[in-house]
Amino acid sequence: MTLDSLIAAFQSWIAIVFSYLTAPWFAYQLAIIAVLFAVAKALSLRVEPRLEARAREIQGHPSLLRVVIALLRRVEWILFSLFLFIALTVMRAVTWPSRSHFISVALSLSLAWLFVSVLSRVIRNRLVARTLSWLAWIYAALVILGFDDEAGTFLDNLALPLGEMRLSALLVLKAALVLIATVWLAVVAGRYLEEQVQKSEELTPSIRVLVGKVAKFGLILIAGTVALSSVGIDLSAFTVFSGAVGLGIGFGLQKVISNFISGIIILLDKSIKPGDTISLEGTFGWIRELRARFVSVVTRDGREYLIPNEDFITHRVINWSFSDDLVRLDVNFGVSYDSDPHEVSRLAIEAASSVGRVEATRRPVCWLTGFGDSSLDFVLRFWIHDPQQGLTNIRGKVLLALWDTFKENGIAIPYPHREVILKGHAREPADTGAFAQPPGD
Repeated sequence: MTLDSLIAAFQSWIAIVFSYLTAPWFAYQLAIIAVLFAVAKALSLRVEPRLEARAREIQGHPSLLRVVIALLRRVEWILFSLFLFIALTVMRAVTWPSRSHFISVALSLSLAWLFVSVLSRVIRNRLVARTLSWLAWIYAALVILGFDDEAGTFLDNLALPLGEMRLSALLVLKAALVLIATVWLAVVAGRYLEEQVQKSEELTPSIRVLVGKVAKFGLILIAGTVALSSVGIDLSAFTVFSGAVGLGIGFGLQKVISNFISGIIILLDKSIKPGDTISLEGTFGWIRELRARFVSVVTRDGREYLIPNEDFITHRVINWSFSDDLVRLDVNFGVSYDSDPHEVSRLAIEAASSVGRVEATRRPVCWLTGFGDSSLDFVLRFWIHDPQQGLTNIRGKVLLALWDTFKENGIAIPYPHREVILKGHAREPADTGAFAQPPGD
């Protein structure tokens, strides 16, 4: 169908609509629709807050809560559609069906808008949600009004030949809609599968993450292939084009690809996993999540660092819990020369053992390390099994325990003394004031 024929069909439709609008029953139907919408709007102002307060009590199901809240935000449309259905049923029972045709169209359009608006609220990406909602509602409106065949023929005539393939606007629109829908379903299914894999106790944390990521990317790839094939696009026609594009993307996204490959290597060699306590270039924290491009590390001060995967391959990483959660810490201190080193060592071990986080199965040790300028130098070594709870705080608690123990037992902690020795006699400064007497007076 050409543009002229489409315009002619539209003009004839306009003439039919104009004749329909001038009919007496159209005004009655329009008044009924307006009154029903006003009643639905007034009731929704009372019903919606109460229902939403109850819906907020749903815990542990964010996806279900999102759908329920999306429905509650459209209470007026739900009530409006219900009232239209009741009015349509009553009018068809007491009068001719032609006298309720406009109400039937309004009911179909309101149901389509309700479905599309709720679906758009479920999708998190706002741009994708709005695009899909408007396209879906326009298509539903064309179907309801009977313009779907004419619009489809017009879009199909807007075509661009590409070799043996004919690329039309209708094909592009169908491919885009099907691709977005299938990829969204694949992401949802992949996220659900990833959650189920994370619950498995038989797999290690690294394998869980690897299986979840591979499953998600595999489903997206399969969804894209199926979507393009289902609308009649021959994927073999894009072989050369995709190769060129892939080469350009490879050069332009070297870091992204490097981080992606590094993430796979990290998952395979199990060097780090969620829950490990690590140190990397001054950043100390525990790993919250492994992503395809970065690793999420949460520090003790609540900051979350998104460190690229490549840094864990090329830099020196300290994994405090790689093969064992036990970590040995050292605390250096000194006491005065008047103290008995054997007694100091015993008291230091007792003080460290009294701290709760110090591992009880491995007894602390204390060694004399040197004779300092003003103190006997010791090192106290103890073990902990929860480095993710912090290292500075446990060292501080051990030092406080040492202070209290030494104070109770009369052991002094010295501080450096400095002696200043002055040689020679002090010389009085000469009087050079303005009123000084000259020599000989």
